[in-house]
Amino acid sequence: NTMSNLLVQNIKHTNNTTSMAIDTSGQVSVRGEGSATTTNLQQGLAKCWCFFNGTGTIAISDSFNVASLTDDGTGDYDTNLTNGMGNTNYAIDALGSSFHTVDGSHEGATTFNVETFNSSHSAGDSSRMNTFIFGDLA
Repeated sequence: NTMSNLLVQNIKHTNNTTSMAIDTSGQVSVRGEGSATTTNLQQGLAKCWCFFNGTGTIAISDSFNVASLTDDGTGDYDTNLTNGMGNTNYAIDALGSSFHTVDGSHEGATTFNVETFNSSHSAGDSSRMNTFIFGDLA
């Protein structure tokens, strides 16, 4: 059983344009759309996502980097991460079916909270919830 390594610093197109570069720490820079600017690949990846039914007993349909969910009451959910974030300065995005307002807040590096409200601004459980976070893992 042998293992091979491919050692590269740059990945280029046949026209010799660098499309991807890897630095000594393993960080990957990718060429931006239609320009010579680059973006850090790891920074642009979702660090957590979860699709769940928030009515009755919470049921996770599919997820990434989610250890568990906690039902804190009507329309109020905590997401507990498997691998925590480096700090509480991360972005939360959430979508709920039939709900007009979704609010996300930082509980800490390993937990974030999402609350859903209907058009009357009353808390309500969502049958189809999607949550995402972006930022730096610990």
